[in-house]
Amino acid sequence: MQNRVIPPEVQVLGQSIMAMIGGMELLKSRAMRILAENGIPTLEPQGWYPMSNALTAIKSIEEKIGPVTMRAVGRKVPEHAKFPPEINTLEQALRALDMAYQMNHRGQQGGNIGGYRFETAPHGGRMICDNPYPCNFDHGIIEALCERFRPKESVWVRVEHAPLGCRHKGSGDCTYLISW
Repeated sequence: MQNRVIPPEVQVLGQSIMAMIGGMELLKSRAMRILAENGIPTLEPQGWYPMSNALTAIKSIEEKIGPVTMRAVGRKVPEHAKFPPEINTLEQALRALDMAYQMNHRGQQGGNIGGYRFETAPHGGRMICDNPYPCNFDHGIIEALCERFRPKESVWVRVEHAPLGCRHKGSGDCTYLISW
C-alpha cells in the first residue's frame, strides 16, 4: 500500500473504530488487544483517537488475521460510523460516502487524508478511493452500502475491484466497479 503521511493532529471518531470490533465478532478480545497495542487502550464511541494509531491497528488486523476479516471489518463501518440521515437510495449513499468519511475524521488542516469519489454510469458507477485505509476495508464498506441501499428493481449489486491501479500495489487509489 502506498504510504501516506498522516499528520499527528488527524483523528478518527471512536464509533468508527468500533467497526473493527463489530467486524471481528468471534475475535473481539483480539481486536481490543490489537487496538491497545497500537495506542488505543480504551474505546469510547464519542472519543477521538489518532488516525495513525487506528491505521496501524487496521493494518495489523489485516496482516495477522487476514483479508477476509478486514473486508468484514469494512462491512461493519456503515453500522457504526456517523452517516448523513437523509440517505435513501444507493446512489445517494455512494455519493455521501466521502461526506461520512469526513464526518468521522477531524484535524485535517494541512494534511491530505484522501476520500471517496463516486462517478455514475447507467445501472452502476465507479467508486474511486484514495484514502489510507486498506483495499479490503473499502471493499467491505462499499458492499455493505450496496446491500443496505440496493435498488428495489435490482436482484443484485456487484462490487469488483477494477483491474488497474491498487493502493496495495503502490498506486495512489483503488477503483471499484459497481453494477446493479
